[in-house]
Amino acid sequence: MQFGGRRTNMDLEPIGEPVNLLIKITDDILPSPDAVMVTKITPQMTRADGISEIEFARQFVDEIATPGTIMVGYNNVRFDDEFMRHLLWRNFHDPYEWSWSDNRSRWDLLDVVRLVRALRPDGISWSFNEKEGKKIPTVNLVDMARANGFENEKAHDALADVDTLIKLAKLLKEKQPKMWDYLLKMRDKREVAKLVNIDDPQPFIYASGRYSAEFEKTTVALPLAPSGKPGAVIVYDLRIVPETWAEKDLKELVKIANASYEERKSENFTPLPAKELSFNRCPAVAPIGTLDDAAKKRLKIDMEIIESNFNYLRKNRGLVDKLVAAVNSRPDFASGPDVEGQLYDSFTPDTDRVRVRAVAAAPAEDLADFHPTFTDERLPELLFRYKARNFPTTLNESEQKKWEEYRTAKFQREIPKFMESLTRLAKAPNADDFLLQELQLWAESIAPMGD
Repeated sequence: MQFGGRRTNMDLEPIGEPVNLLIKITDDILPSPDAVMVTKITPQMTRADGISEIEFARQFVDEIATPGTIMVGYNNVRFDDEFMRHLLWRNFHDPYEWSWSDNRSRWDLLDVVRLVRALRPDGISWSFNEKEGKKIPTVNLVDMARANGFENEKAHDALADVDTLIKLAKLLKEKQPKMWDYLLKMRDKREVAKLVNIDDPQPFIYASGRYSAEFEKTTVALPLAPSGKPGAVIVYDLRIVPETWAEKDLKELVKIANASYEERKSENFTPLPAKELSFNRCPAVAPIGTLDDAAKKRLKIDMEIIESNFNYLRKNRGLVDKLVAAVNSRPDFASGPDVEGQLYDSFTPDTDRVRVRAVAAAPAEDLADFHPTFTDERLPELLFRYKARNFPTTLNESEQKKWEEYRTAKFQREIPKFMESLTRLAKAPNADDFLLQELQLWAESIAPMGD
């Protein structure tokens, strides 16, 4: 419901005016109450002051994601970028070109900050959380801002978070310029592939949220084999002694690889020591030579153990094959029955690209009788929803009935969980009655007739 961004030069100095937009929520959407409690943005605010998704998509493509732009965020590769792709997809724009074509690229500073903390922490104040009497490292943006004296009073406001991230980026660039320049270069998947080389596998340093906070989310990893997904490899955490895993059969390893969220959070659960690394997702990686004595001590890395585990894996291809098969058994994404969640089912055929562009460019008065013959079976339903949300007067009587049936079914599916969330949040000691009332009113206003 909100987009914030600020263009800078390579020295992180602002260029032009910032972008801070609300995007109107449509009448088939029940937002997450928990998210609204964090952002303080209600659906009503977006309706009063926002622009439509169509307007935003056009502005994003034409004015924000211009050629040569590096899109930078904090956990954006796993979170924000997914929202952008799906927004562009349902509004008939290419969901990928904004992040790679015409010298565009993207970069995620979350793992960059983790790796700087692990390898070159000097000059930066680092944050911790207390857990069971222990100090656990954290690189939460709010915590990092507080630790370094630029705390954001409007945390979780999109533009305020952008400005905080720019300050953190400047701090990294000033205090650790070599790391900054190196990791900026490593946003390029081709540079990552040179280091994480499957043809001549050698240990490298790797920071990832999948690793333990006890060791600064950083380990020494080894490329094992190509992943089942193009542009990715399976890597092994060389902290972990492989002999124990050699005793398990493939069935056991597959079960661990596909454990549910609840199972993974259990105290007795031990994750696989192998995971997927995607070259195009800005992994924070560095050569083993960057690991100086201070970092080895801080990260509790014993190079003799690393070398021993490395040698074991080179000689035991059977274990490597089992681990690779187990990781590859995980589904890459959860394709749902709803067309708007099927972006990754396949690429849009080239034969449809002209028609997709024509939809995005068509004025409202042309859409009523605009029924292109798509090859992609997903696109007719997407076009129907595109019209219904943005140009409802273009729908004929049967289409209006179909839209109301869709809204009714969706509302009935989602309202129980929505109301449970409101009830739970109302019981909190610091409950925000205004926000809760606005959400209740929103649900009532979009409820289909008879509900």
